[in-house]
Amino acid sequence: MIRTSLYDHFSQLPDPRLNRNKKHNLTDIIVLSILAVICGAESWDSIEEFGKARLDFLKKVLFLPNGIPSHDTINRVFSILKPDKFEAVFISWTDTLRDKTIPNDVISIDGKTVCGSKDSFHKKSPIHIVSAWSNGNQLVLGQRKVDGKSNEITAIPELLEMLDIKGSIITIDAMGTQKDIAATIINSNANYILALKGNQGYLKEDVESLCKRMRPDSENEVVEKGHGRIETRNCKVYQQIQLLEDLEEWKGLQSVVQITATREIHDKKTTEIRQYICSFPGNAQDFNKYIRFHWGIENSLHWTLDMTFREDEQRKREKHSAQNFAVIRKIVLNLLKQEDSNKLSLRTKRLKAGWDNNFLLKILKI
Repeated sequence: MIRTSLYDHFSQLPDPRLNRNKKHNLTDIIVLSILAVICGAESWDSIEEFGKARLDFLKKVLFLPNGIPSHDTINRVFSILKPDKFEAVFISWTDTLRDKTIPNDVISIDGKTVCGSKDSFHKKSPIHIVSAWSNGNQLVLGQRKVDGKSNEITAIPELLEMLDIKGSIITIDAMGTQKDIAATIINSNANYILALKGNQGYLKEDVESLCKRMRPDSENEVVEKGHGRIETRNCKVYQQIQLLEDLEEWKGLQSVVQITATREIHDKKTTEIRQYICSFPGNAQDFNKYIRFHWGIENSLHWTLDMTFREDEQRKREKHSAQNFAVIRKIVLNLLKQEDSNKLSLRTKRLKAGWDNNFLLKILKI
């Protein structure tokens, strides 16, 4: 059997099944599902059919002591697999793909609801997953499900503590602008750029007042044209922030940034002003770039999961299946992003992997 890093890493995963029910190898089921999704599968049925159609090839990379597992078996395994264990091994595997020498890699944290996981009959809300996206590596670094009784504020520090974020810049929207989260980032030897909105109350008002009465230490403006619109982003950085009342309560706080974003589409012009607190000094040109990078998690991760993998249309609802299969999609996304045929879209790569065993092996780095 040809061993892959996928097989080696995910073989560490504890099997939740009873011994008498183990007709198929757990790692075979996981890696089979990954290969099937690379090649376009989206359902339990299509994973089984992929396995049957590519059995000769799969015998080279999997054990398959009892052939291809049924779709019911695959569903049952992902339903009972412990998500925290699965996510931890996913993070460990992804860590082997990362280039940690990238200076000031922007890691964006944001949440996404998997709409298809909603079960109205059983009155179950759709699951909401917080993910970490590395802009420099173009990789999903990890995920954490938001508990039904909490929100992203609880999940974000849990996810951060699972990741190696040393030397990185963590960007989070206003939901995650919390003192404990800022402290967690600083204690991990990383920096933060945290957005401010009304949920921070007086801090946002205080920062707005500072930006009005102080002269910026640095200013930068970027104009981008494309898709029928013109977007101008003016960035001002303020480092004389001693007059902020809550300064001492935010660990590491050194700078305040204000972005004025103006968008022109045909004859319509809109302007939005946003403020951020940051844990490091710097010039406006860099901050303009770092804050722009934050939206990569929307464009390169969330949008891709919906448009390329049709995540919101998938109706996996039993027990942990939706959360665990979200990991499978992210493993596949990381593999496709790492494959260096840059001229091919992700959709075309999936099609080509379905047609060409050698290309599929290349995606697996074999």
